[in-house]
Amino acid sequence: MVRPTLKKQISNLQEAIKETAWGQITEFGAPALSLRAIARELKITAPAIYNYFPDRDALVTALIIDAYTSFGDSQLEARDSVSENDYVGRLKAIGISYRQWAHTYPQRYELLFGTPIPGYAGPLEKIFPSSARSISALFSTVESIRAAGKLNVDSSPKVKDEYKSHYEVWEKYFSDVHSQSMYVAMMIWARVHGIVSLEIKGNLPPFGKKGDTLYMFELESTARQFIKE
Repeated sequence: MVRPTLKKQISNLQEAIKETAWGQITEFGAPALSLRAIARELKITAPAIYNYFPDRDALVTALIIDAYTSFGDSQLEARDSVSENDYVGRLKAIGISYRQWAHTYPQRYELLFGTPIPGYAGPLEKIFPSSARSISALFSTVESIRAAGKLNVDSSPKVKDEYKSHYEVWEKYFSDVHSQSMYVAMMIWARVHGIVSLEIKGNLPPFGKKGDTLYMFELESTARQFIKE
């Protein structure tokens, strides 16, 4: 039987490994992530890490899930900070939170949405639940707008046959969200994501390194486009 003190040590070491990994990613980039380098920094043996993460890919997967969980927490908290009948307010709160989280955790944002790590193929069955949860605040808000008869959209594109199996996975997690709401939510996500990604990379001239005004203009434009008066 494992003693409680040993459980605490194991839990702390696991978190220390992940925090050290984030430090490596910040300094050298995700492709340079190394279990042996983490072991050296923590002054432990490599096998001690392998007890938790058998290889680099397992560690990357854990970091991705943690990042999605943190991102999802911030999105859901933003949604729930506004009255459920204030649709414009909820959309804006979710959008503002999206940008704030990206600026607070740029390395996590890049790991989720940036350049793929060479040789890494994330296990969808492990990652997708946290990924889907991270966007659930937006999906549920758009669905609430549709259910109230205030979604300003007449039609949405049909899913192509070659993508139906992937779409069915999304339907499994969002069975209570109409396909039209999913379409609008993805459009909104693409817009805010595009601006934030350009901003994180410093590619927003002539608007400068920070696109506060541009971003709020887009959030307000999106609300006007998709929410009926």
